[in-house]
Amino acid sequence: MSGGRGDGIRPYRTGDLARLREICVRTGAAGGDATARWSSDELLPDLFLEPYVTAEPDWCWVVDEGEGAVGYLVAAPSTQRFVRWWRAKWMPWFAERYPAPDEPYSAEERLVRRGYEPEQLLIAEVEEYPAHLHIDLLPSVQGRGYGRALIENMLIPGLARAGVPGVHLVVDPANTSARSFYSAVGFVALPSSTPDAPTLGRWIPPRA
Repeated sequence: MSGGRGDGIRPYRTGDLARLREICVRTGAAGGDATARWSSDELLPDLFLEPYVTAEPDWCWVVDEGEGAVGYLVAAPSTQRFVRWWRAKWMPWFAERYPAPDEPYSAEERLVRRGYEPEQLLIAEVEEYPAHLHIDLLPSVQGRGYGRALIENMLIPGLARAGVPGVHLVVDPANTSARSFYSAVGFVALPSSTPDAPTLGRWIPPRA
């Protein structure tokens, strides 16, 4: 494959879920380990991983060097469709696990509110950049080309085939290495980007 490392990447399998949930937590603090950061280690994967592999399993790829998952990319090719699915299907399940908090919100309660307000995913440029993604790689495989390969070899060709014109993501402002990585693979700041919520997008040329 062109554009970076292609070996060691495969489609998601349902048996990967427990391992991917663990990776989500171990990379959930601006790329560092978020274990025990919140009252439950289930919260981050319940927000940022499992909804994606439940709603869009064909848009998840796993980095696996032969001994199990060490990283992944999940994506929603249509953020608007994903938000509708979340509100109809995921939010009732989420609400059973996480009672709705009352204001004023703590940092953890602001995270919980995301489960009740999937519309937060609808950035101003969602029509131009309708897809969005999350990548998480364990430190042992960072810097080895897997992130670039997940984007260049898996995600972008898939979105191009589906006729999706652009993809976006919101970066944790504390994760400066992630910001540098996304810039290196063609993502640029969008007009709605702010210092507290850096929002990056990449246009996808239509297939010839």
